[in-house]
Amino acid sequence: MSLKIVFALLALSALGGAVIGFVFRWLLVSARKGSIEVEVKHILLDAREEAKKITAGAEEKAKDILVSLETTLAEKEEKITRQEERVFKREEALDKKQGELDSEIQAVKGKIEEVKNIKERAEALLQERANELAKVAGLSKDQAKEQLYSEIERENSEDFMMRTAKLEREGYERMERKAKDILVTAIHRLGNSVASDTMASAITIPNDDLKGKIIGKEGRNIKAFERATGVEVIIDDTPGSILFSSYDPLRRAIARVALENLIIDGRIQPAKIEEMVEKAKADVNKIIKEKAEAAAFEVGVLNLDPRLLMILGRLHFRTSYGQSVLQHSVEMAHIAGMIAEEVGANPAVARAGALLHDIGKALDHEVQGTHVEIGRRILQKFGVQEEVIQAMQAHHEEYPYETPESYIVQVADAISGGRPGARRDSVEQYIKRLADIEGIANSFPGVEKSYAISAGREVRVFVKPETMSDFQARELARSIAMRIENELKYPGEIKILVIRETRAIEFAR
Repeated sequence: MSLKIVFALLALSALGGAVIGFVFRWLLVSARKGSIEVEVKHILLDAREEAKKITAGAEEKAKDILVSLETTLAEKEEKITRQEERVFKREEALDKKQGELDSEIQAVKGKIEEVKNIKERAEALLQERANELAKVAGLSKDQAKEQLYSEIERENSEDFMMRTAKLEREGYERMERKAKDILVTAIHRLGNSVASDTMASAITIPNDDLKGKIIGKEGRNIKAFERATGVEVIIDDTPGSILFSSYDPLRRAIARVALENLIIDGRIQPAKIEEMVEKAKADVNKIIKEKAEAAAFEVGVLNLDPRLLMILGRLHFRTSYGQSVLQHSVEMAHIAGMIAEEVGANPAVARAGALLHDIGKALDHEVQGTHVEIGRRILQKFGVQEEVIQAMQAHHEEYPYETPESYIVQVADAISGGRPGARRDSVEQYIKRLADIEGIANSFPGVEKSYAISAGREVRVFVKPETMSDFQARELARSIAMRIENELKYPGEIKILVIRETRAIEFAR
């Protein structure tokens, strides 16, 4: 019995412990739940505060954007309003002009009707008079008409002549004023400055110590350089500068590029000089191509043959009366295009004819004939349009003016070359004399090349050593001197230097 009581008590104790544990657990869970709810509430409060801040910031940005948009919109509306006002004013002006034009048209129509009525009455009167004359004189209608016309013509012939002369004079004056307006407009729209490097080119060197290297031992470097380039190298006391002298700007350009490359390379010797001169020729050919392409693109003359462009680019190094021929041609093309647009001619043909009008000057030292004839043959060879050839060939009146564009090219040439400062006649004559000296020297058999240097006071003639002896070289110098004396006019005296040089070259491998 006692054991049962004990077991019962133990069971009750266990049950009580379980109940107490459950109560404690429930209290613990309730406490944790309350803590989590507090944390959640704090998080919610923080999130709401952050959301308020973000919302406030977004509202501020939205307000700023709205203000900016409203400002932009207001400016655009104001601009549109101004444009609408201008359009409205223009429409009003057009309506007014249209009304005036309609009134003038109506007035002209009325005058036409009035003239028709007057003409009809006059014809009726003439017919009546003719009939009366036919009755009185016993003439037929045709005879009376002929007599009447003869009488009117005889009585009013002087008046007719005066009126005709007046109309011709007024028409000529109007045409002359119109032509002057067109030319003045073209000149005003294009006025380029002309600055040409005609006789000498200066090159800057890093230091004066290079002058000794350029001269070389006993002057062999400078002699080799002058022989390879055909220019005279002037080295004086001017610090940091060397001068190239030659009438041919293409030679000066090659010499300048070659010397710059030699200075960069640092090895200045005869063999290297010849190598750099050949490289400089290739570089100058590249410059020629670039200048020609730029000129053609500037004036809108496209689709030219690349070989024709290479010939055109050589004009960059050619001067005429001190004026750059390529620059002169580009200027002419602009002027010709503007004149053609004013008078209703073909601007494309006029621009092309003006750009290519002096292309023969690029080869006039190498080919026989005038530069116009040479230019015609060049353009025909490369398939240029016949209209362009006709436009360029008459600018020196060697060929007739066949098209309106040929007149325009001639006028543009006169405008470009005739304005003050564009040309210098004395320089052109001087350059021509130097070219003539070289031409005489090159005309003798056995001459490889010749260069006129020292302002035309010296001519260096290089001969082929295998074709003549030393004695023949002396005779050649005398023959050249006699021919220059007989054919040219020049101040002072000219020294003819004939150089016969034999080179033996072999390679060790």
